[in-house]
Amino acid sequence: MDTTTVRTTADDLPGPAGLRRLPAVDALRGFALLGILLVNSTQMMSPYESEGVRDPGAAPWDQGALWLISVFATFKFYLLFSFLFGYSFTLQTVSAEREGAGITARFLRRSLGLVVLGLVHAVVLYSGDILLTYGVLGLVLLWARRIEPATAVKAAAWIYGIFGVVLTGLGALATAVDEAEPVPHQEIARVVAAYRGSVGTVLRENLDQLPLSLLAAALMAPGVLAAFFTGLAAGKRRLLAPGGTDRPRLLRLTAYGLAVGVPGAVFFASATQGPLDERWHILGIGVGMLTAPALSAAYACVLLLLLHSSWDDRVQRLFVPAGRLALTNYLGQSLIMMFVATAYGLSLYGRVGAAAVLLLAVAVYAFQLTLSTVWIRRFRPGPAEWLLRAITLAGRPGRAGRPGRSEVGRTRTS
Repeated sequence: MDTTTVRTTADDLPGPAGLRRLPAVDALRGFALLGILLVNSTQMMSPYESEGVRDPGAAPWDQGALWLISVFATFKFYLLFSFLFGYSFTLQTVSAEREGAGITARFLRRSLGLVVLGLVHAVVLYSGDILLTYGVLGLVLLWARRIEPATAVKAAAWIYGIFGVVLTGLGALATAVDEAEPVPHQEIARVVAAYRGSVGTVLRENLDQLPLSLLAAALMAPGVLAAFFTGLAAGKRRLLAPGGTDRPRLLRLTAYGLAVGVPGAVFFASATQGPLDERWHILGIGVGMLTAPALSAAYACVLLLLLHSSWDDRVQRLFVPAGRLALTNYLGQSLIMMFVATAYGLSLYGRVGAAAVLLLAVAVYAFQLTLSTVWIRRFRPGPAEWLLRAITLAGRPGRAGRPGRSEVGRTRTS
């Protein structure tokens, strides 16, 4: 096999010919799906995690599983996904220009599609949806699309830096309070009953949780927006395109990211999951958020290093198919886990420990990797991708598995 072809076009991957994308972007998306699933699964299966408090009856192995997820996944992967969203915006802009279409109308329709999908996802499946946030904050990218890369990076640093410092400062003040917040046992019992009750009680609970979910999304907004700007700058500089980065730089960024990110993540996990007592909780969140971008960057750099090595073909074949179907896989994760957790299916909400949830999440991810590879052997988009593209184009895209009439002979980059 011609390695150069693999690195530059990924056309030899299973799927229809003629669809050219950046393998690094799709590989990073496919990898990030694992972290998103690990974090979301614990909240979908545990009332204590969804309430943000420790489970007083958790077994040691379950506490260990939550600690590991907090160290390696929490806060890291939504930032990576948000970075890729900003990067992909630059690819969508190029694609629209090549097709002679205006990016403004397209992106406004795309944002509307994300908002609608996000609301449906939050009400029907998982109230911790991120699509609604992307749909709304994505409008900032449209407004700032002509910004210079250096300015975008500075804006990201200011937004995230102020956010992290303020949150860390509030946490430092909170450590002076000796009394820990009591575990809301009555609220937890009510939520457990709702999710185990019936389809109607699940929907009603998700609706009741929607205002809190919107508040949580607002609190995450600075991080998402900062990652958007960083991705926008990286896209303008084509850092994920072939030749966009070099090995020494990636190694340096990996070392810096691990040096800053790992200690911050360990403190965050220790403050939120133990052994530190609960008065350290808010400070742990602040430190965890402040240092999370470093570990996110380290993850991305390690994957890019693999893509620049003899492992590139295997890494692409493992992660790229899932990354091309990232939206379908994201929604599919919620569908599977909510079937397991709620009255939609097995009603195991609050009955399964975190260690078992961790194993289940890994199994679901492995299933999605396999299914994604099988899917793109026959079809171009996933179902959710097809729907969102139809909304974006205000019309039916080309038939799955075949190039659309408007796309024959063209090279797509988004």
